[in-house]
Amino acid sequence: MADATAAHPGADPDRAGFSIALNTARDLLIQAAGVINTAVDLVGTIGRRVLAGLMPERRIRTRPRIVKRAISRYNAKGIVDRTSYKATISIDILTGTA
Repeated sequence: MADATAAHPGADPDRAGFSIALNTARDLLIQAAGVINTAVDLVGTIGRRVLAGLMPERRIRTRPRIVKRAISRYNAKGIVDRTSYKATISIDILTGTA
């Protein structure tokens, strides 16, 4: 798909259809078409079908991406205590005498 769109000037790789490429590759394997082919053709049958069925250009995003709001405003797990508490740590070093 990338080679096909690179060979076609002005074609955006995002417009190449994965389904078209997958179905064409599957059909070529089933039919065993072009099994003995010595010439290297980067575009090939798959590329020609991808270029023939380019998807329309993407629309320009009119609104910025946002994080979707939660469905419910209530806590799912109940109340969570997020207050911080002071802790006192004491370290005692014991030396053993023999």
